[in-house]
Amino acid sequence: MAKRKPLVSQHLENISREAFEKYQNIIRQYVRRRQGVYALYRQGKLYYVGLASNLRSRLAHHLRDRHRLSWDRFGVYLTIGDSHLKELESLILRIVKPPANKQKGKFISSEDIRGRFTRNIREFQRGELLSLIGKEVSDREEGQKSDSDDKKPILAKYINGPIKLRARHKGKTIKANISKDGFIHFQGKKYASPSLSGAAACKRRSCNGWTFWHYERAPGDWVSLNELRK
Repeated sequence: MAKRKPLVSQHLENISREAFEKYQNIIRQYVRRRQGVYALYRQGKLYYVGLASNLRSRLAHHLRDRHRLSWDRFGVYLTIGDSHLKELESLILRIVKPPANKQKGKFISSEDIRGRFTRNIREFQRGELLSLIGKEVSDREEGQKSDSDDKKPILAKYINGPIKLRARHKGKTIKANISKDGFIHFQGKKYASPSLSGAAACKRRSCNGWTFWHYERAPGDWVSLNELRK
């Protein structure tokens, strides 16, 4: 198994401002031509988080800028490369919310699933209510019923917008799309269920479309369509 590359290669934590000012030349040698994330602290609490492709000049700058009298300790985390540096800073800012940082932090392409969470709660509560009053239909029974009904798209209740699909069959990648109304579109035709479209795609009489098709749950994270029902 290939060894994973570390994100952080070296770090220096809980160093006093006095040590930083007195031994700047030593610390500058550590961070010279290095990139990473740094943190400034005030009385034991995180005050400011930043990133820099040149930590040497950035740290020295904080001895003179508007933050110069506001921190008493610092930490620095040297990374290998800077491809994820901006998102790493954004992640820290959104979790910790340091008082001196004005920016909230933005992700490149992350989906905010708050709306989906709200809908899933409503669906759960509806199912719970139906169970309490004596009527309950299992996912399996509901799926079987809808699979045989070509007029009502199964996926309509699981999605909130168009979704791209793909599948691997006989060494080839097959692509399809789910429209916002829940229908699966493949080669100019639309299908109400994953199984019907999967059977058409692999040219078989039957196919488990929930495991045949995959969708991009998050950027680069392709999972089976069945994950929508969980």
